[in-house]
Amino acid sequence: MEILQITKDKIVKSSKRFTTLFVVIFIAFPLVIIVNSNTSFSLFEQFTKGKVLLVGEIENVKNNTNVTTNGGTVHKISDGGNIKGEFNNTMSKVQGKIQNSTKTTQERPATTTGLKNDTMTSSTNDPTLHTPIHNDKEKLLNGLLASGFEDASCVSRLQSHLYRKVSPHKPSSYLISKLRNYEEIHRRCGPNGKDYHKSMRKILNSGDASICKYLIWTPANGLGNQMVSMAATFMYALLTNRVMLVRFRKDKQGIFCEPFLNSTWLLPEKSPFWNENHVETYQSLIEKEKANNNSKLDLPSSLFLNLQYRPNLPEKFFHCDHSQALIIKVPLLILQSDQYFVPSLFMTPFFNKELEKMFVEKDTVFHHLGRYLFHPSNEAWRLITNFYQAHLAKADEKIGLQIRVFNPTLTPQEAIMNLVLNCTIHNKLLPKVLGMKNSSDKNKTIVKVVLVASLYPEYGDNLKTMYTNKSTSSGEIIEVHQASGEEQQKFNDNKHNMKAWVDMYLLSLSDVLVTTSLSTFGYVAQGLGNLRPWLLYKIISNDTHFPACEREFSMEPCYHAPPKHYCSGKPIKDFASSFIYMRKCKDFWFGVKLLSDINS
Repeated sequence: MEILQITKDKIVKSSKRFTTLFVVIFIAFPLVIIVNSNTSFSLFEQFTKGKVLLVGEIENVKNNTNVTTNGGTVHKISDGGNIKGEFNNTMSKVQGKIQNSTKTTQERPATTTGLKNDTMTSSTNDPTLHTPIHNDKEKLLNGLLASGFEDASCVSRLQSHLYRKVSPHKPSSYLISKLRNYEEIHRRCGPNGKDYHKSMRKILNSGDASICKYLIWTPANGLGNQMVSMAATFMYALLTNRVMLVRFRKDKQGIFCEPFLNSTWLLPEKSPFWNENHVETYQSLIEKEKANNNSKLDLPSSLFLNLQYRPNLPEKFFHCDHSQALIIKVPLLILQSDQYFVPSLFMTPFFNKELEKMFVEKDTVFHHLGRYLFHPSNEAWRLITNFYQAHLAKADEKIGLQIRVFNPTLTPQEAIMNLVLNCTIHNKLLPKVLGMKNSSDKNKTIVKVVLVASLYPEYGDNLKTMYTNKSTSSGEIIEVHQASGEEQQKFNDNKHNMKAWVDMYLLSLSDVLVTTSLSTFGYVAQGLGNLRPWLLYKIISNDTHFPACEREFSMEPCYHAPPKHYCSGKPIKDFASSFIYMRKCKDFWFGVKLLSDINS
């Protein structure tokens, strides 16, 4: 009986162990599958995130407008359409690109969706899952962008890297740390917070010290000028630990996404600093300093700096340490500029060491700051991606052609067209036309697509007529498209600014870029796209020029109004001799721009 009882006990214990082991295996097995998945999110998080993105995008764009084109000319911007269908189509192409790194049946790279595939591979066949783990770094531009934004609020932040080649220029770890630190300051001191209201009260009452310091950007001239000056202003804010707020009127509403996590960069319209009428000017402060023979001044709590280009304005000495030592004590600055004044910051000893650490490559300032600040809104992104998928996605090579006519009454269209053709054909960017297509051309598959950006649709139409159904000397098929043609530049116009932003962004997606000298529109495109453009010679009459264009040495914008004097008052005759990372601009002899290769 004893033996029998022992045997029964052993059987019961063994049964319990087996049951326990079975339960453990049952729980652990699915966990092993999830842990070994090639993604950083759980399956449920991924699926939900995909659905939120889709719904968010549709909700954000369903009431917006859509560009409709026919060849080289925009006829109108029309409403609506099947937004859900359009977005699903775009997203399916995006996901298809992520998953497809094979060749097509014609042995062309599988770029028919227009999205880069040479650096993208997929760890899953499920199109609802987000980009694989190893692309998170690329999506955030190697740490340039902060994580934590809700994807649906700004789809371009999530998708833009799919439309560009990977930039060889990586942001420095010091620049990244400065950006993260700035974001924390902006979150704490930005509009609507307690520190913001306390600081503004102190500044208004001429308090000695506010909790936060501010730099309010004020617009001047067209969108290209505004964007390069915003980037320069943000650079100044980074260097001086100020919160940058922008004064956007209705003409820029809905064009850009908010760039800073958990805060807004918009200056409230009810702010007492919405205009600068009651604010002392920087110029008057400098004059008072001179009159006082450098004795101690009573500094204002707010100051207006006008850094716009004016050929005959007196020297501002903004690049000098003694000026910056005064300005840094003022809690709130209102800055208005149409210039990319970053080179003047590099000239300032006060900032030089910080800039050296932030930018190892000196000609990447706008490239990094532009991609950090300027993300197309969901409406703008829909217009950009729809046009891209319709006209640019299947191209073997994309050529951006930006044509600015400075004086249309004095400059015939024929003279501009001759300049463009002399530049593009002489430099083998476009082939010569031989004649009408013949049967032997049917098998030619090499396609170059020319994207024309100009106020005048005639230039796109002329190029399109020239190449449509024609044989070319290289055997290439040339297609020409133009997204807009407004005829004249419009200021303070929201739709006009939206079209301009779409054009600039599309140009920045080019493989080769041709721009017009002196055009900030082109500066934005080249900086965002990491492109050294061919610069068209600026003509203002019925003349000719050879060469018609020349290659830029830097993708940085040109600073058209650099300082004329050293801080001692001695005239600056040669920038390169004193500032090794600066050269005279190719498109404006009085201007200077940054470069990395000092042997250029």
